[in-house]
Amino acid sequence: MNTPVPLGRFASAVAAARRAGELVVQPRMGFADLPRMRDGLLAVARADARTVGTLTIDSYTRVGDHGSAALAIAEGTDLNGYPIVAHGADTTRTLVSGLPRDSFAVQVRHGSADPYAIIRTLLDAGLDATEGGPVSYCLPYSRTPIRDSVDAWARSCELLAGRPGTHLESFGGCMLGQLCPPGLLVALSVLEGVFFKQHGLRSVSLSYAQQTHHQQDVEALLALRTLAAEHLAGLDWHVVLYTYMGVFPRTTQGALRLLRDSARLAARTGTERLIVKTPAEAYRIPTIQDNVHALEEAARAAAHHDVVTAVADEEFGVLSQARALVEAVLELHPDTGRALTEAFRRGILDVPYCLHSDNAQRTRSYIDARGSLQWHATGAMPIRATPAPGRDLPRADDLLGMLAHTQQAFDRAALEHGTEHGGTVALHG
Repeated sequence: MNTPVPLGRFASAVAAARRAGELVVQPRMGFADLPRMRDGLLAVARADARTVGTLTIDSYTRVGDHGSAALAIAEGTDLNGYPIVAHGADTTRTLVSGLPRDSFAVQVRHGSADPYAIIRTLLDAGLDATEGGPVSYCLPYSRTPIRDSVDAWARSCELLAGRPGTHLESFGGCMLGQLCPPGLLVALSVLEGVFFKQHGLRSVSLSYAQQTHHQQDVEALLALRTLAAEHLAGLDWHVVLYTYMGVFPRTTQGALRLLRDSARLAARTGTERLIVKTPAEAYRIPTIQDNVHALEEAARAAAHHDVVTAVADEEFGVLSQARALVEAVLELHPDTGRALTEAFRRGILDVPYCLHSDNAQRTRSYIDARGSLQWHATGAMPIRATPAPGRDLPRADDLLGMLAHTQQAFDRAALEHGTEHGGTVALHG
């Protein structure tokens, strides 16, 4: 599948797990306080699972306001992540040194439409992996024009590619976290992967966020692997799945059922890495121990599952939709960045419920009777909508119901399971 290329610590850790037939599990974790961040990395490294660590960046740093981040550090004000630029490369190098396993790798996760300063600092600190993309870290998180984000990410990719062994993950398969039909998620992830390849990256990963229907997600992950093999020839690549990113179940057992379902989904599809969520998600910020428990729970759930290499019948049409979108965009211009910009201008790419000014906002999705995500309206995209007979465009109350669909389904299943067995299910307040 993958042509051997020089791998850094992060990509090597994933490759070693793949050879061992184990799923890499990874938390979302970032603290401004250095001792607490160090404790978090140590706990993840010592977890009973095949893990990689995370430095999740704070909001000031994401938007380039490094002065405010530095002031918060000086005043002892808490931040919602790790301010890597304000702390500086030397501090970060010390933070990640001497962790328990020599092979333990750390990825920087940030959410920035212009990550140049973040990438420069992480490289100077000796780290080799980060994530994002010109579309996936523009539309959901900023008002930056796509054209400007494309330019910023081109510079940033070239900076990253200039260091041997670096790795970059597309966030394209997680657009808005929920309610984006899988065909578009797969296409966006592949297109950002092509963008990375064009700007010199030799080791990449493509993301996909768990959605509302298990078998549809199986199709999506296999479609992602199929298109990655076609478009990323010559690169080291792998796939990363995100445990459901929307409204999380409010019962402990419901949340655990959803976490386990995502781990089994990853194992069944040969997905190499899983970004977990914790049962605490619905009501508070997870602690370090919450994250460790989620990592270990996911690793146990993923063990001993056969891998599905193909689907007998493409029931949901994910591969055909994704292929049509990828091909339509790449035909627009040989420069993938210009092609992406033009695709959004024409509405060839159009993310439902995304309010960014460069998004055409002519598409809508809905959850059908099976629980799968389908297109109600596709605007100018080169794919067909499949609205149920007599179904109107979703209204505000329909949208709220769709946002709560997974939470309610897994809480209901947990409550029914608890009742059947005479048990109790904790409901978070």
